[in-house]
Amino acid sequence: MATSVPPTRAHRRLDVETLRGTARVYVVDPNGAADGTLVLGHGAGKGTNTPDLDGLTALADDGRRVVLVDQPWVVAGRRLATPPKTLDEAWLAVIEHLRAAGEIEGRFVQGGRSAGARVACRTAAQCGADAVVALAFPLMPPGKLDVPEKWRTSEAQSVVEAEIPLLVVQGATDTFGGPDAVRDAVPGAQVVGVQGPHGFSKNPTDVVDAVRGWLTNLSE
Repeated sequence: MATSVPPTRAHRRLDVETLRGTARVYVVDPNGAADGTLVLGHGAGKGTNTPDLDGLTALADDGRRVVLVDQPWVVAGRRLATPPKTLDEAWLAVIEHLRAAGEIEGRFVQGGRSAGARVACRTAAQCGADAVVALAFPLMPPGKLDVPEKWRTSEAQSVVEAEIPLLVVQGATDTFGGPDAVRDAVPGAQVVGVQGPHGFSKNPTDVVDAVRGWLTNLSE
């Protein structure tokens, strides 16, 4: 059963009502005014309490506000994610709420891991994202390397076609598609390979370093 677990860093909790139920938002503030905002969603198996997403809250040390979003199905304690359309609808409602509440400041980057990366890509243009971070993008279902009609290339490619910068951080042994497969499928994306499978390593400092370095270069 999925549960909404807060990040290890000091944070503020917001509950956002959507047409798909209550989403839970954890806001990690920088020490002072935010000069950018990073909003991240989770995968289909659990909420934002994964080492990579929790680790990325360290980017608050760089002056960014980091926001972790647990989808309504996680908050409700369900075992399985709801259909993609419902995930997108809830995400759009959360972003709209954050904008109205003044929580999004500076350069707005949205992203997520696995299914959350797909949500971030599909909604990037509609949300007005300045950039997208896709962690462990599930390019293809495992074992479907030779079935291109099953690939999710169009979701990532839509970000590139909208001229929105896209970073994909991919585990070297990801069975949903490794770094080289993503580079070939989405040539306009910046792809960084890191250790581990789809869930990355148990201490994914390389994921944090990849995102931090890319965001720093983006701001220059």
